[in-house]
Amino acid sequence: MDEGKELRQSLDSTFFLIPGYGAQGGKAEDVALYLNQGNGGIVNSSRGILLAYKNKEQGEKYFAKYAKEETIRMKEEIAEAISKLN
Repeated sequence: MDEGKELRQSLDSTFFLIPGYGAQGGKAEDVALYLNQGNGGIVNSSRGILLAYKNKEQGEKYFAKYAKEETIRMKEEIAEAISKLN
């Protein structure tokens, strides 16, 4: 976690690509460290979004619906983690 704070402080105007959120074990609290100053970044969570339909009723039929719902859930989770830092 200290690494995220240090990177953001030293590269305060850099737009980050933030991999590993979700299925790879990264948590919203980890991601928040890179985004809490409003400097921006892209949070990568391919598996979390693309596989959100798994274990859902008629998952393949409603793939887009479940992907969208998971994206919104992730966004809200990260926003909440950021708000706790400020």
